[in-house]
Amino acid sequence: MIVLGLTGSIGMGKSTTTQMFLDAGIPVYSADDAVHRLYKGAAAPLIEQAFPCTTRNGEVDRTKLSAAVMGKPEALRKLESIVHPLVRNEENSFREKAHDSGAKLVVLDIPLLFETGAEKRVDRVLVVTAPEQVQRERVLARPDMTIEKLDTILARQTPDAEKRKRADFVIDTSRGLEAARADVHELIHSLVDMSVD
Repeated sequence: MIVLGLTGSIGMGKSTTTQMFLDAGIPVYSADDAVHRLYKGAAAPLIEQAFPCTTRNGEVDRTKLSAAVMGKPEALRKLESIVHPLVRNEENSFREKAHDSGAKLVVLDIPLLFETGAEKRVDRVLVVTAPEQVQRERVLARPDMTIEKLDTILARQTPDAEKRKRADFVIDTSRGLEAARADVHELIHSLVDMSVD
């Protein structure tokens, strides 16, 4: 089974690209989706203990949690020390199920793939990219997003140029959906063929 790590900076088209793999029948694990599930369950009491008043009705209040860690590196490290092991457990369960089902290829959608060292746990890396202007337009069109928030997020992420250098494959989503879809399908075929060899 080939494990493809998919990553890219904010606003590059990761979600759209991930959906293309799902549409093609490829099992996908999303670290972001795992965090959302954990914030509604297992992680909530641990986060409340570390960051009082950041949960409501047994779920993490993302706005309050963001305020508690934004611009505070030590608080962010503390949060990551709680959440990352739980996310890793979910990833391991996903891998086991995919392996047991006979999957030839799986995708791990991990936004902080390089930043967390997760590239060591995958066979190949795909970076989703777009020109900086396209990225900024996409991100600033989101509700409640500001230039300051975007800059804070980008400061925590490995620069796009470095990600592309470290990637085995790159898909530029600024060329349109059909071009990206064609790139995804071509990549799937080459990786599935590789897993058979």
